[in-house]
Amino acid sequence: MTWLSNGDAALAFADDLAVARELLAGFDDDLGDRYRALIDDHPDACVRTCRPGHLTGSALVVDSAGANTLLMLHAKLGRWLQPGGHADGDANLPAVALREATEETGIEGLLIWPQPLHLDIHEVDPPGEDAHLHYDVRFLVQAPAHAQPRGNHESRGLRWAPIGGLADLGCDPGLVRLAELGCEALEELPRPLA
Repeated sequence: MTWLSNGDAALAFADDLAVARELLAGFDDDLGDRYRALIDDHPDACVRTCRPGHLTGSALVVDSAGANTLLMLHAKLGRWLQPGGHADGDANLPAVALREATEETGIEGLLIWPQPLHLDIHEVDPPGEDAHLHYDVRFLVQAPAHAQPRGNHESRGLRWAPIGGLADLGCDPGLVRLAELGCEALEELPRPLA
C-alpha cells in the first residue's frame, strides 16, 4: 500500500458497494458490522437521500510535518470539523475523502493513505433537512509543504491546530480519537513522496 494522489487509478469512481464493503473488512467489531448492515440492506447507501443514513468520507488533513491538522468551521453545522462529505454514489471512499478534502481546503497536491483510520456514526440535523446518520469513514491525508488553505462555501473559516490539542478546542470525541489514530499512523507509515 502507498500514498495516493488525485488522478491515481486506485481512486477511480466505483458504483459497486462491494468496494466499500471490502474496505471495511479490517473492522471486525460491532461498529464495522453496523456499516456492513447498512451496505447490505440499502443498495443506495452511498447516496445522500438514503435513510436512516448514508456513507460519507472524511479526512484528517495534516501538515507536511505531521504536527498540525486542518479544521474547518462548518457553515451549516457551526462546529470545527475535519473536511469530508457525501459519497454521492461513489463507493470508493478514499476517493470521496480526498475529493472532499481538496474541495473544502482548496489545497492541491494532497496525498491520502487509502486504508481507513477510523469509523464514526453520528447524527446530523442540517437546516432544511431531516435528522439522519452519517456513517463516516475517515482517512489520513497529508498536505504538501507550505500548503495555503483557501476553503469554499461549506466553511466559515479554516485553521491549522496542533494535532494533539483538539480536545482543548472543544472538538467532538470522535475527531479527537481520529487525531490520536492519525498520530499513531504517522509514526508507522512511510513518509509520502512529495
